[in-house]
Amino acid sequence: MNPLYNYTIKLADDTLIFGQRLGELCGQGPYLEEDIALTNIALDYLGQSSNFFKYAAQVQGENSTEDDLAFLRLEKDYLNCQLSELPNGDYANTILKVYFFSLYQKLLYTELMKSPDAQLAAIAEKSLKEVKYHYTHSSTWVKMFAGGTEESKMRLAEAVGNLWEYTQGMFAETLGEDQLLANNIVPDSKILHEIWTGAVITDFENFGIQLPESTFMQKGSRTGYHTEYFGFILCELQYMQRTYPNCTW
Repeated sequence: MNPLYNYTIKLADDTLIFGQRLGELCGQGPYLEEDIALTNIALDYLGQSSNFFKYAAQVQGENSTEDDLAFLRLEKDYLNCQLSELPNGDYANTILKVYFFSLYQKLLYTELMKSPDAQLAAIAEKSLKEVKYHYTHSSTWVKMFAGGTEESKMRLAEAVGNLWEYTQGMFAETLGEDQLLANNIVPDSKILHEIWTGAVITDFENFGIQLPESTFMQKGSRTGYHTEYFGFILCELQYMQRTYPNCTW
């Protein structure tokens, strides 16, 4: 398999699955303005996934379309990080997921803009404008939860405990990614993880949040190995295309 295809697909799958999951909250936000904000973030993710799927289809070169790649692959072919497919949970859990992911995307896209691959660089540049807002929005809420009531602090602490072990999966590498790194086409995921972790630690210290003591991290992201929640997401995603073939976005 083409390493560039694998890399592009993992970015497309991240945003597709995260957008699908976050879209479940449309009409469920705690109040109207925040409901609209979350829905807009979900739409941003889906827009990013569309751009990455279009490019992945070009790279694959098998007359496939973005719709084929988004909706007609088998479960094992999706290379998204496991964090993206976890349930939304309560509002603290949802916001913290967006915070972790948006910080990752902000760092990734900033570096990917420098890629000699013009298409990847262009998508990253366009998406970075959206991701900066996602980070500002989510980090503001995390700070408010951390400085709020005893219940908000408790819920945020539970969210950290639920999600932290899945965060390293965002930086897991796809097959052949080391070749892309050697040619300076993509940034070094290990360095990105170090920078990301440092940024989270700084934010959490400022917010007064404790990181889990455990260093255990879930494995399997980027390999086609998923959590038990993924099959349900895939059923919803693929229902229309499987039932009414040749539907297009």
